[in-house]
Amino acid sequence: MRPIALAFVLTFLTGAAALAAQCITDRGQFGAYKQVLARQAAAAGIGERGLAALQAAQLSSLTWRFESNPASQTGTRYSDPEEFLTRRFASVPSFVSGAQRRLNDNAAFFASVEAQYGVPGSILVAIWGYETSWGGYTGETPIVGGAVTLASYCRRHPRFEDDAIAALALVDRGLITVNSQGGPSGELGHMQFLAGNWLRFAVDANGDGRADPNNSADALATAANMLRQNGWRAGQPFADGTANFQVLSAWNDSGNYQRAIAYAAGLIDR
Repeated sequence: MRPIALAFVLTFLTGAAALAAQCITDRGQFGAYKQVLARQAAAAGIGERGLAALQAAQLSSLTWRFESNPASQTGTRYSDPEEFLTRRFASVPSFVSGAQRRLNDNAAFFASVEAQYGVPGSILVAIWGYETSWGGYTGETPIVGGAVTLASYCRRHPRFEDDAIAALALVDRGLITVNSQGGPSGELGHMQFLAGNWLRFAVDANGDGRADPNNSADALATAANMLRQNGWRAGQPFADGTANFQVLSAWNDSGNYQRAIAYAAGLIDR
């Protein structure tokens, strides 16, 4: 397994403040936002296909609704790990047994990923299960539209603008199209990567010459690579309060999410 080298500039040129898109608070401003973002994208090296995808992208009503009412999101409401998990799954035991089954069915693969990146399979199957029910549901929001909508919204702007431009880079590379679907914030594939993280950490785990977020092996190995490069320590504990627990914030900055993943992974390991 090897990381795919994806050359992409995720930050803008110094002194390009005149190009900076302003955040929006009204849906009707989305077209104007895209026009300025297109100039930023072109300056960052996005080609014709990516720019055409931006022009065709529509505001995601689901993304806008989530951002307008962040308290409606599960991750902000339930601080107890068991309750957090059961808001999405029938029960914690059913989630844990499903994760253990995938771990056992692919034991050699997960052992090889842990040997290379130091991240245990229990953590990876917990994230995989929570994000997409182990690939069962990867989202129905257009990735480009969701990413650009998130970047445009004042509560999130400009933090996610790099990810919006990264989604356009994925269009340029033929990995997605303007119609490709994912999570409401532009998340990709089995593990629901933000586009910028996919470009930074992508791994071709199945050796077919293409790192594909919709391939489970590529997605899982990429997740392990991302955690390792953010400081994961092989063979060390990951319970709340440990160094590895803190690394989970690179994946998702919600403390509720981090506690749920660490809690579930601990049960999976039993």
